Amino acid sequence: MNCSDKLTFNFHFLPNKTFESLENKDAKTTLLKWSMKDRIRIQAFSFDQVYQCYSKQQFLEDFFKDPEVFCNLQTLSSNGKWVLLGQQIGSVSIEDVSTTKTSMTFFDRLQNDEVVRKSGNIIRCFEEYYDDMIIDDELRKMLLVEDSDNYDLYSKEDRKEFLFHIFKHFCLGGSLCQFEDEMQPYLNMTRSLYKDLISVQKDPKTGQIVVASFVYKIVAKDKHGSTIFPSRENNMQDFAYVCIDPLKKHVYVLTHVFGVTLPEI
Repeated sequence: MNCSDKLTFNFHFLPNKTFESLENKDAKTTLLKWSMKDRIRIQAFSFDQVYQCYSKQQFLEDFFKDPEVFCNLQTLSSNGKWVLLGQQIGSVSIEDVSTTKTSMTFFDRLQNDEVVRKSGNIIRCFEEYYDDMIIDDELRKMLLVEDSDNYDLYSKEDRKEFLFHIFKHFCLGGSLCQFEDEMQPYLNMTRSLYKDLISVQKDPKTGQIVVASFVYKIVAKDKHGSTIFPSRENNMQDFAYVCIDPLKKHVYVLTHVFGVTLPEI
């Protein structure tokens, strides 16, 4: 197919698709502790054409205009309820997210006795603020503060990895997050979610396992230019990732909106 040819992608909602990484009992307990339970969700759709990375703009425009998506894609309302997006998308901004990592050894460098001890305990530091967020450990400091001693443990390219994005989001948590003393719970949830969202295959030339999926971080706006998805707010923990599996012809939308979900009365 010529790169200039335009495909029209059609989508079908997959309401019965489950994701154990967010839905099993242990995951729900952990997400509740991190103030992310009921505020993070994955929705699945199938599509009907062969996906190539050069067609990402067309794919995502078709996705948000498709009636199946329009009638099923949900976002979190200001009162903490999942509701249909319910309005047309005017434009979509797309950020490429790298998916080259296939091993959790990517995080081994953190156990350097400056961020995390060999025992797995996260090292504490004096409190400081970053965008209204209190930082009191070296892990979150490494994730957020560019002039911190350990920020350079991960390069600019490393930080573009989807595996890093997931890990960072879990480490930062929600608005009432109870942070972990050890790194392992963050690693466990990161591994589990990454496996749910990413497909791998064997490279026929090298025999190595490689990621087949494509991931994009997206922000959708209405026709007036106002952000409506994933959230109308502007918090670093408001995020939406579109994960495209070209092997299964599935697309997964991972969404989280920062805030407090009030218990039902």
